[in-house]
Amino acid sequence: MSPRTRVQRRLRRRHAGLNRLPLNFDPGRHDMSRPESGWHVDDYRQPLPAEPPGPPVPGGSWEIACRLVRNYEYADPGIIREICRSGDPEPGRDMLLEGRFYGLRFYLGLRVGDVVDGVVEQDGRRARVWGWNYRTLQGHLERGQMDQEVRKWLDTGEVEFHIHGFSQRAPIPNPIVRLGFILFGRATQLRFYARACRRMESFTTAALATRRQALEDKAG
Repeated sequence: MSPRTRVQRRLRRRHAGLNRLPLNFDPGRHDMSRPESGWHVDDYRQPLPAEPPGPPVPGGSWEIACRLVRNYEYADPGIIREICRSGDPEPGRDMLLEGRFYGLRFYLGLRVGDVVDGVVEQDGRRARVWGWNYRTLQGHLERGQMDQEVRKWLDTGEVEFHIHGFSQRAPIPNPIVRLGFILFGRATQLRFYARACRRMESFTTAALATRRQALEDKAG
């Protein structure tokens, strides 16, 4: 059996046990848009290639970015190496991440909270939105929620990737891991957000260029 196969089997076994774990915080007790004592609120918006005003263009920037977000492809493999889940994001569906942190390996259990799919209005403007969020399970190094979505502003055609995080460090029994997370955890979290934005812009632009080239080759 190859090392890759062993890793996948180990992840599947761990993933199968996530349904027995509760969340490690109560989302109903927090307004995740507002800072609270002891909690971090992070908000990142990454412009993506624009489209003409109006509904999303088939095969365009918005649709490509939605696929990347649906498949969690923006996660930097230098921070998150493996992903195990049973399908597309749906409320209540569990997923397991394998994080790497200064040579150590951690299994991070998550549960999908909400999926957003529709048109929203903000400051008098309408946007087509698709996205989802996940919440941390017992045993995670952090507790909180991360939202990830793609918006297209219908009046201008602007497309953007949006990450919103509400989090704090969870209780960590191991003193060495706890100290390491105190020293480096926040910096790693911010690096994850920044790299996610860069990867979304890069991947979306590359996919559009590939599609454009394919259409040109077909026409030619």
